[in-house]
Order: sequence, then structure tokens, then C-alpha cells
Amino acid sequence: MTPMDLKPETVLADWRRAVSRRAPWEGLWRDCFDHCLPGRPGQGAVPIYDGTGADAAEQLAASLLAELTPPWGAWFGFVPARADSDAALNAALEDSARQLGTEMDRANFAVEMHQAFLDLVIAGTALLQVEENAPGEPATLRFTAVPLLEAALEEGASGRLDTVFRRQALTAPQIAARFPAARLPKHLHDAADGEPRRHSVIERVAPDARGFAFHAVLDDAAGRPLTLAEGHFATSPYIAFRWLRAPGESYGRSPVMKALPDMRTANKVVELTLKNASIAVAGIWQAEDDGVLNPANIRLVPGAIIPKAVGSAGLTPLAAPGKFDVSQLVLDDLRAKIRHALLADRLGPVKGPTMTATEVLERSAEMARLLGAVYGRLQTELLSPLLLRAASILRRRGIIPPGHMPDGRSVALAYRSPLAQVQARGDAANTLLWLEAVGRMGAEAAAIVDAPAAARGLARVLGVAPELLRADPILPPSA
Repeated sequence: MTPMDLKPETVLADWRRAVSRRAPWEGLWRDCFDHCLPGRPGQGAVPIYDGTGADAAEQLAASLLAELTPPWGAWFGFVPARADSDAALNAALEDSARQLGTEMDRANFAVEMHQAFLDLVIAGTALLQVEENAPGEPATLRFTAVPLLEAALEEGASGRLDTVFRRQALTAPQIAARFPAARLPKHLHDAADGEPRRHSVIERVAPDARGFAFHAVLDDAAGRPLTLAEGHFATSPYIAFRWLRAPGESYGRSPVMKALPDMRTANKVVELTLKNASIAVAGIWQAEDDGVLNPANIRLVPGAIIPKAVGSAGLTPLAAPGKFDVSQLVLDDLRAKIRHALLADRLGPVKGPTMTATEVLERSAEMARLLGAVYGRLQTELLSPLLLRAASILRRRGIIPPGHMPDGRSVALAYRSPLAQVQARGDAANTLLWLEAVGRMGAEAAAIVDAPAAARGLARVLGVAPELLRADPILPPSA
């Protein structure tokens, strides 16, 4: 049976099986979201008293956006796979990369990417959908950060989460707009209590020999399942990526999961501190049952007169058993651990006077060390599939020439985000150190240095625009 021969019942059975494999993670995800993104629909009602986790998670997501995919910044480029290419090809590839960056900036990429990074930081796994807008829209591309509880993911032979199921609750007009060729039963248009009914639609994307097979199935409780659409994609419209993957697990683990015990404890400490403060303000009182004093009618406000019987003790305060003075010490320690686990104390904004150039380099090196493994995974699971998917859409529209598609053989991707440039600056520093050492050895040693080639190599490593380099450098006259 080929993927295109799948019956709708088979797609639904695969969806339910994927959901059952996801079930052990759902409670942990909800707990993480409750402490770092409270109030999200579909979550529990855990009262939150401490916002350290939410603040640190938001800072880490913003840092990832700024360091990996900075909005309106040239964080990627197209370069020839061969180093001996001509300047005209370099300029043409750079123009195509700029065109792709312009299309992404014109779309909602920055907004949806930040939301996806929030899911990544909190739950350890995130899902981004990249689609093509209809002709005539202001932007060619459309991005959607898919809520994790709407999707069920499976890991394929490639080691990536390339089989994606997504469930959406859509009305009949929404289904018709998304799948124009589908023939919908009449009962789908029925309304319930004056509101249009929503129906469960399952989308499935899975790799096959032709690329990625797509199926959309209507899970109709009133009748048989119905196939709404099926087809193939050259590149997957769903991009699933993870923060950290433990051996034997498909879904990722997040820094919030590591800090979750401290978040729970800090939340409880703040709750107990507030309760202790309310007792300190209002106090605990006792009264004799003398037939005159009615505790239900007592209001502890300034100037209040409380009646009591003659000779009775009336209303007297009850001494508290002790003070909760250690709470602040415990809370400060817990908050420091939370911020450390979410890298807020090392990737956060700079405080105090302006840093020197050496401090900037040291901070960049520390960032590369902390996010090195995560960056390698995100480059494989997020950045490369994202750019390939967006470039394939622009190629189909005729915006990017077919020969400029990054395929790894003739055209390669070059990452120029701030985090990617940390390693480039290290390579450039090593080259400069070598040039300095060779220069001290005398003219005989310096004769082996090809200065124009060294300058071009440094320009390539540091991501200098090709138009700044002469095709035929003017050499000084020899002595």
C-alpha cells in the first residue's frame, strides 16, 4: 500500500496511536506551561504566586530569537558550495538570499517564531508551520506556531520528528476555505445553539519516496471519516524541533523541566509567605462566649467599638507560634537557581556600565559554550528545513531562480546569526594570530603568505558582503 492509498480510517488510527504515545508527556507539559505561561487555554488552574519562571522563560525565548533568527537581520545567506566560484555567482546568490529574507520579514515570521521559541523553552519541543499564501496577498509566506497539544509527532529514520499529525477544530466554512476541492456533507453546515458547529480535522504529513505525503481527514462523529485532501510536498510544511533529546525519547526536554522542582517550591514559599503576612496584618483572635459578643458582626477596622460583657475578657489576640523569617533566604536561593537553569543570569541584558571589547568577546564565547549543543540541534532540525521550505515556495513562485536553491552540492547555506558568528570570529582570530606570528619570522617566512587570498578568506569567514571585494584587486607595484 502506497501512502496515497491510505484510507481515512487508517489515518485516524495512526493519529490515535500517536496521541497515546504523547499522553505520558501531557501532564508534564501542562505543569511547565502553568508555571511559565499561565492562563493558556486548555491548561490547569494552578494558582501562581511567583513569576520568576515566566520572566526567565520569556527572556530565554527572546534571546534565542535575537541570537538565532534576528528579525530584519541578515542571519543567513546563499553561497557557492565551491570556493573557486566567480564574483557574479556570489552576487546573484546573495541577491536571492536577500529576496528570501525580505519575504520572511514581510510575513509574520518574527511573531510566530518567538511563540515557537516559547514552546521550545517551556516544553522542549515546538512545531512551526510554513505555508504559501494565495497570489495577491501582501506576503508570499505564512508562518504558524502550532500549539504542542494540537499535534502528535513521530520520529523517523532520519532521527528528526518528520511525521506530524495535527488536529484542528474547524467550522464548515473554514474547512471549505482550506480544502476547496473537498465535497462536504450537508449536515456539516448545521448549527448548534446558534453557533456554527466545529468539526475535528486531522492532517497527516509523513516522508515517502516522493518527498512528503499529505492527508487531511474529517473525523465526523455523525458519519464515516472523509478524506478532504491528499497530495505531496517536496519539503514538509511542518518543522518540528527540540531543545534536548534524551536517548530513547522522541519528544524533547526543556530547561523549564529542569527548573520545575524549584519553580514549584518557590511558588509554595511565596504562597506561605503571603498567608503569613495576612496573619501578621489581621492577626488571629479569640473571644469568650459571654452572650454579648457576636464574632460574626466584628469588623477589625480603625475606630471600631466592639461590645463585651462586664468582667469578660472580650476579644483578645492569639499569639502566633513563630515567624517565617527564613522564607526570604530560601526564596532568593530558589529564584537564583531558576534564573541559572534558564540562562537568564548569563544571557540576560547587560547591567551596569558599557562592556569593553574584551568583555563582549568573552560573553560571546560563554554564549557559544552554553548554547553550542542546542544550536547544533536547532540548525539541523529548525534552521535548515525552515530555509529550504521557504526557498522552495519562492522558487515555485518564480521569485528565486531554480539554480539558486540551496542543495548542498552547488549552493550551500551560510548562517550569519550572532550566535553563528561567534565561531567565525574565533576562526578569524586564529588566522590573524597566525599572520602576526609569520610576520615576526622575517621576510623569508612572510613570503609564503598570499595576502589577497588571506583577505578573501577572512571576508568569507566574517560574512563580508561580496560586493565589497574587488574581482580583480589592484596590486601595488613591486619594489
